[in-house]
Amino acid sequence: MRSRVTSVLVPVTAVLATLLLAMKSTSTGATRMSTARRAQPPASACPIEMELVGGRFCIDRYEASTLEIKEDGTTIPHSPFLPVTGIRVKAISKKSVYPQAYISRNEALAACKESSKRLCTDGEWVTACKGPSATTYPYGNDRKQGWCVDTNRLAPLGRLFQGRGRYQYEPMNDPRLNQMAGTLAQTGSFGRCTNSFHVYDMVGNVHEWTSDPKGTFRGGYYLDTRINGEGCNYRTVAHPATYHDYSTGFRCCADPQAGGGRDSRAEP
Repeated sequence: MRSRVTSVLVPVTAVLATLLLAMKSTSTGATRMSTARRAQPPASACPIEMELVGGRFCIDRYEASTLEIKEDGTTIPHSPFLPVTGIRVKAISKKSVYPQAYISRNEALAACKESSKRLCTDGEWVTACKGPSATTYPYGNDRKQGWCVDTNRLAPLGRLFQGRGRYQYEPMNDPRLNQMAGTLAQTGSFGRCTNSFHVYDMVGNVHEWTSDPKGTFRGGYYLDTRINGEGCNYRTVAHPATYHDYSTGFRCCADPQAGGGRDSRAEP
């Protein structure tokens, strides 16, 4: 007795419909995965406390403060109101702290190197200050009172000292100067003193040393952002690289590194 084999015929249209559904599902899943990959922000080439400018260099988001490095390699905070002469310090860039003043160009360079960074060139500094539109001030071409730390600030030397002797080394490096109300401001506290590079306080607050070995600082400080040039064009070359006083500060730059850090537009 032969067994009967029953054939089941599936309509061709049903097979095609099933295949099309499977292809659509696979395609949609692949598209979603591809879109998800594209949506992820690219990794920044800069450390988290820095901004990438024009894809060419990294710059500290805020003016530098410092940590003292002890003999065993540990670090402790260093007062921004005291010189760093004779001690080993490293530069850090943080929001809502008083930046380091009383520092020379050579000392600032050493502090940047301790953080695997360097001082900015004059060209880098000016580019970051002016922003993508190359304006006179970080926020535009016209000076706006109170947008940076350069408006109606207290002149501390005149409060503490009299006569021309106040412009000598000792008075100009007195730690009380920048501790008086209405003088130095904390980093990032003037939120409009920036541009779309998201770098703050490049005009006013403290002068910022650049890498010029002969000694150049830029941007002015809380009492003057106009005498030696307007805003980002402010430039002083009157002092050697070993000079420092209550107005001299800095920030660091670095070369981009592929695959490091995070999105440079993020706040810490």
